[in-house]
Formats: sequence, C-alpha cells, structure tokens
Amino acid sequence: MDDMLIKQLKDFSILCVEDEDGIRKRLVNTLKYYFNDIYDCNCGDEAYNLYLEYKPNIIITDIQMRNGDGIELVKRIRENDSSTKIIMLSAFNNEEYLMDLINLNINFFILKPLNSEKLIKALLSSLADKLNQLLCLSDDLYLDTAKREILFNEETVLLRKREKEFLELLYEQKDSSITSYTQIEERIWENKTMSNAALKTFIKELRKKIPKDIILNIPQEGYKLI
Repeated sequence: MDDMLIKQLKDFSILCVEDEDGIRKRLVNTLKYYFNDIYDCNCGDEAYNLYLEYKPNIIITDIQMRNGDGIELVKRIRENDSSTKIIMLSAFNNEEYLMDLINLNINFFILKPLNSEKLIKALLSSLADKLNQLLCLSDDLYLDTAKREILFNEETVLLRKREKEFLELLYEQKDSSITSYTQIEERIWENKTMSNAALKTFIKELRKKIPKDIILNIPQEGYKLI
C-alpha cells in the first residue's frame, strides 16, 4: 500500500469484533500497521459498549458470534448511525445474511479465510470517500487531485487547474508511453491552439513550483514523468 495512504489511515480508529481468539489476535496485529487506535473484543454485546464509548470510524465484525452476533450488533448501530464504516466477516456465503447486509448498509463483505489482500481492499473501498485521491508522481512526491496540491515531505504547493490536469495526464501515461504534444493540446488547451512558446513557458513555470525535477522532455515528441 502507498505510504501516503498508510499515513492517512493512521487518522482513523477501528473496532475489531471476532470471537475466535487466534483470528482476532492476528487481525489486530495486522491492523496495528495501519491504525493507531484499535479496539477489540470477542462478542457483539461488548462491541456495542465499545462502540458507544469510543465511536470508532470503522468496525470489522464477524457475523456468527456468541453473546450477540454481528447482524444484531449492526442493527443496533444502524438505528441511529449511518456513517460509521462497517466491514463484515463470515465463513459462510449465506443468501439470508447477504440480504440483511444490503438492508443494513454494510460497506464491505469479506468471505473467510481473511488475508491481507482482502483486508486492504475492504479498508480502501470502505474509506474511499474519506481518503484523499493521491497520485504518486515520484518518491515522496504526490499530487492531491481533490485539493489541487503537490505534497512533498512537509511542503505543500498549490497548483492551477491546468497544471494539475497536465500532471494527471503525465501520470496516466507514465507506464506506457510519452505524452505527445497533440495529447497535451487536446487535453490541457482543449479548444484553443497551443503554441510551442506557450507550452515551453507553461512547463518552465510548473517546474519552478515542483520541489523535484520530475518532468522529462523528449525532443520533438512530448513529455513524461522521470
């Protein structure tokens, strides 16, 4: 997972509910890599009390448990709370359970056995509306498309709309080919004519803003990320 995404996850709190001690301990140990605030318990009744006390941003809970199952836990939470992200675990792909989950506005369902890939996918999917959309342009240098900013270590650089769109275009092409002059004109200049002088001035000003040299010119062809 991207380092900036891991940094963002640290700002969220999570409650893990699983009655199998071995599975819960392994899950909590994995979650410690992504989250600072982790609460755990082995039943739905205790989980609801922890939820009321700490108001975690995310809840991961098994469905079938002793002393209050996951479905009943979620029903109690959803009576007054539709915003907490909830990820459900189950060893059974039961249609009755799945209908309950849909009606209870569950954010993600994981069919056991649980592994890191499934967990990360569930977390990123559930928090998609909370996480900044960051594009890794180079080591330690990111483009925040939502805020139109370059992030480099502790430094933040605000971009103009055209600058942000140009870097997005280079990012889209970074693994395949050079971004041609024609592509730049169509995407960035839209219905206007792009002169060579205008493009050179645009690139020169953008390079001054960016803390690292990441834009490579391929003479007579176009540009790409270094």
